[in-house]
Amino acid sequence: MIIKSIELNNFRIYKGVNRIDFAPDGERNIVIISGNNGFGKTTFLMSLVWCLYGRQMENVDDLYKKEIVEKGGYGRYIGNSLNKEAQRKGETRFSVSVTFTDVEIPDTTCTEITIIRSYDSATSTDDELRILIDGRESDLFADRQEEEFFIRDYILPIEIAKFFFFDAEKIVSFAEINTPEQRRELSKAYSQVLGIQKYDTLKKELERLQDEYRKESAQPQDKQNFIDLTAQIEKAEEEIESIDQQIKENDENQVSLRYDFGQLQEKLIREGDLMSVDRLHELEANRDEQQKILDEAQEGLKDLYNYIPFGLAGNVVSEVAEQLNREKAYKQNKVQLEGVEEKTDDILNELDQARSNYQGVIDVKIRNFYEEEIKKLILKHFYSEYDASQFEGFQILHDLTDMQNDEFFNLIAKIKDSKAAFEVLSHKYSSAKAEVFKIEKEIREAEKNAESEYIQELRKTKDRLDGEIQKIVMEIGRLTERREKIKEDIKAYKQKKEILSKKIDVAAKNKAVDDEATRLIHTIQKFLQRFKAEKKKALEQKLEEKLKAFMHKSDFVHKVIVDIQGNGEDVDINLYDSHNKKIDKGNLSMGEKQLFASALLGALVEETQLEFPVFIDSPMQKLDPSHSKNILMKFYPTVSKQVVFFPLLLKELTEEEYGLIQNITSKTYLIHNENDGSCFVEVKPEELFETYKQTERKQV
Repeated sequence: MIIKSIELNNFRIYKGVNRIDFAPDGERNIVIISGNNGFGKTTFLMSLVWCLYGRQMENVDDLYKKEIVEKGGYGRYIGNSLNKEAQRKGETRFSVSVTFTDVEIPDTTCTEITIIRSYDSATSTDDELRILIDGRESDLFADRQEEEFFIRDYILPIEIAKFFFFDAEKIVSFAEINTPEQRRELSKAYSQVLGIQKYDTLKKELERLQDEYRKESAQPQDKQNFIDLTAQIEKAEEEIESIDQQIKENDENQVSLRYDFGQLQEKLIREGDLMSVDRLHELEANRDEQQKILDEAQEGLKDLYNYIPFGLAGNVVSEVAEQLNREKAYKQNKVQLEGVEEKTDDILNELDQARSNYQGVIDVKIRNFYEEEIKKLILKHFYSEYDASQFEGFQILHDLTDMQNDEFFNLIAKIKDSKAAFEVLSHKYSSAKAEVFKIEKEIREAEKNAESEYIQELRKTKDRLDGEIQKIVMEIGRLTERREKIKEDIKAYKQKKEILSKKIDVAAKNKAVDDEATRLIHTIQKFLQRFKAEKKKALEQKLEEKLKAFMHKSDFVHKVIVDIQGNGEDVDINLYDSHNKKIDKGNLSMGEKQLFASALLGALVEETQLEFPVFIDSPMQKLDPSHSKNILMKFYPTVSKQVVFFPLLLKELTEEEYGLIQNITSKTYLIHNENDGSCFVEVKPEELFETYKQTERKQV
């Protein structure tokens, strides 16, 4: 998939129609777009994300989510994106369009696809989306929702967009994943990238089909129970969808109210004249940071609470662990015993053949003696670890699969680690809560105490907004608790349904289909185990290779271990040094974190096998010259067929560094800015720096 062109029309700082050509030139896969700070490099990257995902762009990166919150919600954020000059001339509409080539759509032949997202500030409604196939509207899409799904299914899934649109300075966050919520969010992306999710979806669809056949074959009472359980599950899932929508609406309302609250607070601070607005913003930024720590600690504590029942049932858990270890050993010994018997039979059969050719007479007692001794010697020398006596009278109780076994022992490991984690999180929670209270107290004290009617009215409005915000927070908490309760109910309903399903004998006419579904489900389960093991190994190998290639300390990372739990619900990546000691990613320098994140992104992009262009803002920030050279020569040129940089020339990309990639650079653009409006100017790759320097001299 290649981006042919991008067009911005009156979008933010880009006045009028600004079109930029991205078509690669043979093996030259790099495009460079550069401009000074404030000229629109980050805005250009943001325009692409908005064009593809619209209101959902906040799910791509925390950067966009933060900006949307700061502007008071998506409506205000995007509503203020009309170019100021165009606005003064009475224009109300702005848009961004992206044209792709080499897009594969099943059963549809096309040369190119154009996605156009626009917004009219006069109507202040939602943004509009159009998808053109070879320049024409298509009947593939019945409604707006299908168009949005098309982008996620055939252009780029939103879950993995963060791997293709990123700020190289800020991707260090990939090395700083600490909370369970952060890990869950990133794990969703890993699961999507590694392809685990689609096979799990297929398995669930087969199970649903199997349920239908079994329901049809059930006795009247079982059939009614089956129908009731199915209805309860569907009703619960619909309620969760409704709750999610309510939470989303409450979140959006809260963002808007907090923005208005902040504006009123600024007015009161100015009137009070006891604190500068800069100091207020500094305190607010600190409060937001402490609130983030508070929320993360709270989320972590909630996750640890789930282990409390297992901790209380420590003796039972320990007994189960011991039983599972013995079951595993028993199965291994059983396999060994089968091997002993098989090999012994082979040897004795060959002895019988040899004896038939022997002319002399062998006493029966002597023959029996040697046969018994041969069995013992085979056990002694080839299966020395086998000990049948320890398993006399042993009974298998659980008979778990290898995956289930691993999950149980991972649970035990987490229980053991939970005490220390609880103490750390509890301390973080208490400290952050105290700091938030302290900051809010300082802000309140800075507000004017005058009793003028104007000030009183401001304070009343602010207090009213604060009350509304607190109500929303409580409502979101109530809805979240309700959602978790329903999820537990769904889990219980599904377990009952599974037990009932196994009891039902399938009718003869459906027996073959049911057996085939069962076989396929087991096949998928086994395949998933192998598939995850292969993906885990491939990701470990790719990440390890890239880290060693990027870092000038080639022995810094000796080994990479990727831990995939369940069906990709929890994925963790750990680094180990040459002494097999785990490296704390939180202690890495900013440059090392960027290298780790870049290596991870490169490995994941390779694993997706998606040929989507990669866009990189601030590509060389935080890297020393040695690491910069490695990244330029070994990562950026190979990460995609189309790579777009947004560097600050002479700062984030020097002439010497540019020389390393000039021969594979197809196009270069400078962003010019005049009268508060920016536009793209194409320059020859070999003249990029000279043209930039001339432009800078003219401006001086």
